[in-house]
Amino acid sequence: QVQLVESGGGLVQAGGSLRLSCAASGSTFSINAGRWYRQAPGKRRELVAGITSGGTTNYLDSVQGRFTISRDNAKNTVLLQMNSLRPEDTAVYYCNADLKGGVVLLRDFWGQGTQVTVSS
Repeated sequence: QVQLVESGGGLVQAGGSLRLSCAASGSTFSINAGRWYRQAPGKRRELVAGITSGGTTNYLDSVQGRFTISRDNAKNTVLLQMNSLRPEDTAVYYCNADLKGGVVLLRDFWGQGTQVTVSS
């Protein structure tokens, strides 16, 4: 059974940094494309950053220059390095990924979410 397991959330002061990790476990499937979403209380879920199988990245305008998404194919992991955090970055962060095993592509897997809280 394939699972996306997130880690790295927590409480940090404004201006601080956190690194989120999303690992695919439980099968021989690898992460093809990976994305990080977030959802703050009372707000819609929004796409924060994405990375394709070829390494092309895209970012939400408000995190451009502060967040960096990357992948470690050897560890089957997608990372989100978050610097210069602001209180408005407070949200539950979710990993979303497409998984590939041979010729099979499984789309739109979700992790359980990890809380990020930035205090002012």
